[in-house]
Amino acid sequence: MDINALLTSAGINIALCVVLFSFYSVLRKQPSNVNVYFGRRLASQHSRRVDVCLERFVPSPSWILKSWETTEEEILAIGGLDAVVFVRMLVFSIRVFSIAAVICLALVLPINYHGRDRTHKYIPFESLEVFTIENVKEGSTWLWAHCLALYVITFSACTLLYIEYKSITNLRLLHIVGSPPNPSHFTILVRSVPWSSEESYCETVKKFFSHYHASAYLSHQMIYKSGKVQKLKDDAEHVCKVLKNASLEKTCKPSFRHCCSGASTNSFKKISNEMDSVNGGTDNTDMNLETTKKECAAAFVFFKSRYAALMAAKVLQTPNPMLWVTDVAPEPHDIYWSNICVPYRQLWIRKIATLVASIAFMLVFLIPVTFVQGLTQLDKLQKMFPFLRGIFKEKIVNQVVTGYLPSVILVLFFCAVPPMMMLFSSVEGSISRSERKKSACCKVLYFTIWNVFFVNVFTGSVITQLSVFTSVTDLPAQLAKAVPSQATFFTTYVLSSGWASLACEVIQIFPLLCNIFQRFILRLKEDALDSSLSFPYHTEVPRVLLFGFLGFTCSILAPLMLPFLLFYFFLAYLVYRNQIINVYITKYDSGGQFWPIAHNTTVFSLIFSQLIALGVFGLKRSSVASGFTIPLLIGTLLFHQYCRQRFLPIFKSNSAQIVIDMDMRDEHSGRMEEIYEHLPVAYNQPSLTEEDASSQPQCDKRHEDMDRGQSSSEDMEKGKELFKKHRPRPVQRSVSLNSDKSVLDLNL
Repeated sequence: MDINALLTSAGINIALCVVLFSFYSVLRKQPSNVNVYFGRRLASQHSRRVDVCLERFVPSPSWILKSWETTEEEILAIGGLDAVVFVRMLVFSIRVFSIAAVICLALVLPINYHGRDRTHKYIPFESLEVFTIENVKEGSTWLWAHCLALYVITFSACTLLYIEYKSITNLRLLHIVGSPPNPSHFTILVRSVPWSSEESYCETVKKFFSHYHASAYLSHQMIYKSGKVQKLKDDAEHVCKVLKNASLEKTCKPSFRHCCSGASTNSFKKISNEMDSVNGGTDNTDMNLETTKKECAAAFVFFKSRYAALMAAKVLQTPNPMLWVTDVAPEPHDIYWSNICVPYRQLWIRKIATLVASIAFMLVFLIPVTFVQGLTQLDKLQKMFPFLRGIFKEKIVNQVVTGYLPSVILVLFFCAVPPMMMLFSSVEGSISRSERKKSACCKVLYFTIWNVFFVNVFTGSVITQLSVFTSVTDLPAQLAKAVPSQATFFTTYVLSSGWASLACEVIQIFPLLCNIFQRFILRLKEDALDSSLSFPYHTEVPRVLLFGFLGFTCSILAPLMLPFLLFYFFLAYLVYRNQIINVYITKYDSGGQFWPIAHNTTVFSLIFSQLIALGVFGLKRSSVASGFTIPLLIGTLLFHQYCRQRFLPIFKSNSAQIVIDMDMRDEHSGRMEEIYEHLPVAYNQPSLTEEDASSQPQCDKRHEDMDRGQSSSEDMEKGKELFKKHRPRPVQRSVSLNSDKSVLDLNL
């Protein structure tokens, strides 16, 4: 590939971005698209007023200025800590690759270009390989410049990583301390409750925690089977019961002879009263039995203090680790109710199954990746298909096929990856939505790094790729040979997958089409249009980290990529801030759990780039550069280990000091009783109907009711009326930390 092909790809993507950004600046001003481009504002302000004027039909950069002027405190208040962490990833990438671009373009690129004694062509017709480290001859004394650039990039990245990790850790502590009382701090989720034929799960949970956590146990709330399958089953049972009662009533009807003869129908009334008395005596018992059948072997257990809940969640409850399994409960709006009732013994089987399915999906994906690589190697493609030689003689066709088409095809195939990985993460059994999204994020990240980088590096057919991995000892040397030659493809991939994806992200193509279909085809009203989108961290975080991985790996090998990569991060900074401000609604917050993923991926990228550089220096026979790279590799590993020991535990568990201080603060202020009353309401299972919720009996009364075998039907009716009147509603908790901005200045 030459410079002309790269410029062709860049020109196509620049034109596409300009057109889509212009369309966006006009479409966002139309009243019919308010729910697409201002979904978050609609959810918070409940207003659809849009000024109608001629200006809304003219493209303008006002959204860029608004995105640039928004402060981090506003992002924190709007999108929560996860949004701040994502923006920090972009800021870190801009800073580190700005340094890398300066040092590599000023020092490394001229050495690569003049690395061999050769006659250079006019620059637009030069091959991109001339600008890579492949053009440096063996034994060159100028390879010390590449080693120096590698040192500068590594030290800059590690320094910035440490600063960001420390800052985000402080923000996470402030997120815990400064937010309103969180019900999840007082609650644990217990699963794998042992079954007993003598008592229900509810009574078993109460007996266990009343005995072993007597001083700290407050109450508990059972989890019931729910979902579409359970609803169909309940409806079927209800229909059978109605038909059975109808048949009984039919046999009790007075005969036509009695009615016509004027005889008394006291016999009918007597039988009806007897049936009512029997039904009234068994209603409560039947209701208790039905509720017991719907109970899962899981429950939310509430404690009197945060510290007691934290200790109960971390301690092994019984000598059998497969029974009474406890975890810190997710936040109420973060619970993934579909997986709460999954038996704990199935989880390890589910994880193995999803791992096997993910690997199989990766292997299947070798087919499109191999096809894409065939397009980048026209000489091999023309040998396989001779009839294409005439087509590829056209210069513009050659440039489009080699510079633009391969990366576009790969991007289109990758559209199927995030939904599939989200499905795998759901099957795994994640109990919270944030945990499911985090798991999907890791899967998409591994998948993209494997397919975009490693599979593309080893060009050729699937058989060739498999034969490469048969000799593991030669793998570093083969990587050192293959990576520089594929750096040109990675540059075009940044253009197609990076720039174009940002344009598609800001214009929201799929929600826009859905809005047009619902509004103009289905003729739905304004209130019926759905605009509740949450930020797709499982797709955007892997994309940003993948480009960071490519940037670190190819910085000294092919520095020509860095300007295109740096422009992507600048554009992403503006686009994603705009989306957080206007489009995406924050429904839950993981508390910055995506930053450890970003840190680990960045360190892996640094180590991998150093290994590739070590291999390249060895192939170029530069013992000095190779010798100086080894201490850098060891220092990066030590830095990573220090960060794991210093910061990572804070993201895995709350500290005892913080939760005890919070407990003492609430006790002194007298807020504990209010928090206790709020706990059962916060974890009300949303899928239960009013009848199901009103029929949930108390554990301490259920056994007495079943012994008596009767209860007053009038009391049951009163209980249902009281429940409907005082029915608990889902609590709307704000994840914003902006309620006390002064707390951001603390250094915990």
